[in-house]
Amino acid sequence: MAVHRLGFIGAGQMARALASGLIKANRIAPEKISFADPVPAAVEGFLKAVPAAKPEACNADVITQSNAVILAVKPQNAQEVFQNLDPSKTKDTLFVSIVAGQTIASLQKGLNAERIIRVMPNTPCLIGSGASAYSRARGVSDEDAEMVGQWLSAVGIAVEVDEPLMDAVTGLSGSGPAFVYQVIESLSDGGVRAGLPRDLANQLAANTVLGAAQMVIETGEHPAVLKDSVASPGGTTIAGLQALEQGGLRGTLIEAVVAATRRSAELGRN
Repeated sequence: MAVHRLGFIGAGQMARALASGLIKANRIAPEKISFADPVPAAVEGFLKAVPAAKPEACNADVITQSNAVILAVKPQNAQEVFQNLDPSKTKDTLFVSIVAGQTIASLQKGLNAERIIRVMPNTPCLIGSGASAYSRARGVSDEDAEMVGQWLSAVGIAVEVDEPLMDAVTGLSGSGPAFVYQVIESLSDGGVRAGLPRDLANQLAANTVLGAAQMVIETGEHPAVLKDSVASPGGTTIAGLQALEQGGLRGTLIEAVVAATRRSAELGRN
């Protein structure tokens, strides 16, 4: 389905990132975008990012003006959005939800719509380096799913998964940036403890993580293989790796992903 008009319910950072990415990738003209948000600062921020977009007075007007709508509200606000929509206006609309924890079934019920694609983006989408996953309801066409995949690819990478995997996606790539930030902070702290100035330690730590990630992506090697290539017998790296094992870093990161996955599932049940 070619989207002639795209609407956003919610105009926060992620909505702005997606709108900007779509425009830069020539997926849609900025004047074909409409949006609504009850928070004036969010409206102002969206117009700053997409000056030609059209602010609407309410969510119902966004739906009326659009043939596809991105639902970009906080999970705790979803029920309020559902309650204030006219069910007769939503039935034939394609909804793309980036609301954490909301299942396709709950979205179909709340929106009175069948054509639902559930998306889990992450915050690096804000700089065009996101890692997103999406799943579709039964009845959503290949064309619609491919289109949403192309939208998400405008702000990073995108993969389609079965919905039962979406909680795990949330735990890994959705929450993962926060885990990586803590790793970067810890590496920087280690540098400072060893005598480096804080600014230099931050710079080296962040770029070390960036470079290591690029090595995994570009070489296609398993991280363990790349790790072993750095660790010389009796050298500095293997001494540091031993300290990480003693501190339980591997197990702690695994548990962090599992805990975030579990919480995503709880949000869906609630």
